[in-house]
Amino acid sequence: METILSLKNLDKKYGAVHAVNNLSFDIQKGNVYGILGPNGSGKSTTLGIILNVVNRTSGEFSWFDGKLSTHEALKKVGAIIERPNFYPYMTAVQNLKLICTIKGISSEKIDEKLKTVNLYDRRDSKFKTFSLGMKQRLAIASALLNDPEILILDEPTNGLDPQGIHEIRQIIQKIASTGTTILLASHLLDEVEKVCSHVVVIRKGIKLYSGRVDEMTTSNGLFELKVEENEANLLLELEKHPSILKVTKEHDIVIATLNDTLTASEMNSFLFKKGIVLSHLVKRKPSLEQQFLDLTNNN
Repeated sequence: METILSLKNLDKKYGAVHAVNNLSFDIQKGNVYGILGPNGSGKSTTLGIILNVVNRTSGEFSWFDGKLSTHEALKKVGAIIERPNFYPYMTAVQNLKLICTIKGISSEKIDEKLKTVNLYDRRDSKFKTFSLGMKQRLAIASALLNDPEILILDEPTNGLDPQGIHEIRQIIQKIASTGTTILLASHLLDEVEKVCSHVVVIRKGIKLYSGRVDEMTTSNGLFELKVEENEANLLLELEKHPSILKVTKEHDIVIATLNDTLTASEMNSFLFKKGIVLSHLVKRKPSLEQQFLDLTNNN
């Protein structure tokens, strides 16, 4: 599979602030990647570096398996890393024609891209009449004018109402379905879970996880257990069990986190043989949210 972008030991310091800290990951063609992290974690700085608008302190990055210079590669990239800035008294079409002129590209795809972002019916409306969500959709259309191989979006749904958020996410999925690679930065776990196939989790510029979204939750899960009596006995037996990583309590529920596979019936049988009768037994898989919180809180 073609590597569209490769980061190796990327570093950026602003005085004492280490915005990007030894960051390495690859972007493969045809996937939707999310850079996920709290605000101030280095997401926007990372995008700025690869788009040549922020100078790196050290490390390197290469586009398209290193076959193209950054200058040449960026002709194949569509990006929105700031709030869309168009002329308020010009129509959607006029604004996009101007962008085509500035970029030196054909304007023949304007109608097609306006249809992609569901703005074709408003193509002759002035930009100043657009809602925030429509402005963001026009910005996505402008980034698609050169038929990019990769689309880069920084916090694409920031400040939008629920309807606007839903529309942008649908458009991202539609663009991805055509085979366009997408890289988006977000602090919203829900966003990454809904639209991304892969995720890079960063905090304070440091990579905590890189891989498939669905593999973030491939832990062996946990048991919720409760007994009417002899809770001390239950805790003792759970702590001795080789498949149990840790035992904690939340109110009157005992939580046993697994480091190995174990079914509910195996757990029940094991404890029954030890003379412990459970009044409550549920096996759960940790949510992506819990995995994310564990990653960002414990590092």
